[in-house]
Amino acid sequence: MDIELSNEDLEFRNEVRAFFEENAYKNGEDFNKWRMDWFAKAREKGGWDVPKWPKEFGGPGWTPTQHYIWEQETATANLPWDLPFGLGMLAPVLMAHGSKEQQDRFLPDIRDRKVNWCQGYSEPGAGSDLAGLKTKAELSADGTHYVVNGTKIWTTMAHIADWIFCLTRTDDSGIKQQGITFLLFPMKQEGIEVKPIITLGGSHSVNTVFLTDVKVPVENRIGEEGQGWTYAKGLLQHERTGLAGISRSLVALEKLKEQAASVPRGNATLMDDPAFRGKIAELEVDLWATEYTELRSLASAAAGAAPGPESSILKLKGTEIQQRIQKLTVEAGGIYSASWGAKPAGPAFAKNGMGGYMSSRAYTIYGGASEVQKDVIAKNVLQIKRSSK
Repeated sequence: MDIELSNEDLEFRNEVRAFFEENAYKNGEDFNKWRMDWFAKAREKGGWDVPKWPKEFGGPGWTPTQHYIWEQETATANLPWDLPFGLGMLAPVLMAHGSKEQQDRFLPDIRDRKVNWCQGYSEPGAGSDLAGLKTKAELSADGTHYVVNGTKIWTTMAHIADWIFCLTRTDDSGIKQQGITFLLFPMKQEGIEVKPIITLGGSHSVNTVFLTDVKVPVENRIGEEGQGWTYAKGLLQHERTGLAGISRSLVALEKLKEQAASVPRGNATLMDDPAFRGKIAELEVDLWATEYTELRSLASAAAGAAPGPESSILKLKGTEIQQRIQKLTVEAGGIYSASWGAKPAGPAFAKNGMGGYMSSRAYTIYGGASEVQKDVIAKNVLQIKRSSK
């Protein structure tokens, strides 16, 4: 997709590229020192370390086009790793619903990457049906703290997290969306046990978290008791927009084309095969259409609007596109993709392609399964009401 960039936008893009090049990791450097120095220098640029934060909280206050340029450039640049839970998910909730004391307490450490956070949402039997959660938080008799008991599952990076933002049930007398309370508490305390879950791709990123009589001070509650569902929905919209990964998919698709062009097919290559080329073209059209939706969402955000139901469209289509790229990568690797768990054979990309494909099965499940996104789109975009029959 090509968009018309003004001279100011072109200057901004050149500035971003120059910054990435000047501060790129050099072989032999202490990685952790380089990582923290990179964020410090990005902060000096005027909030580049927190590109999605609003200006009043130290963000850069970019235009939609500048955000678009940043996403495009970061998809190909060698940047330090960053976890999204504190910066992109909890921070907006704190900014919108946290007290001044909570903002002053938590936001600086989130920005400085001093604290790793994880998300305590899904539970056994309450994954995509998030409002069906059963983890209990009971207020103590003196009203100073909650006692939390329950189980969270698919908790990404819980094994390295310092804190968790957690949905708990404080009242079950009404409909299931009521009586949910948003709590923050440290992971390294008595009563919390983390057990790993090894995914289909062979990696350890998700976990089960068992909570037994965990004490949480009342001052660690975000907003009002029983209003957690409202806060959670806003957080999910930020999460779903981030999970779409449009810019990364644009880069991955170009890489796939290069890989397919290296695979012999008779006197030509796989990219010359009409059937395979047709799959690539169909995928590319869908990706461009999804990118336009992302740009519209960026424009709305720049105008001050909160993420809306279009985040479900982005999450639905974006994750499906990621899966299709992984599937075509396996197809391009052919029989050699089957050697992913052993010594590589055939094209160099074949082994990683199968691992990526296996891991990508979860893309349309976490952050709200595709069925949930379709329900959100039907109700809030298409205005289709559920039948009373």
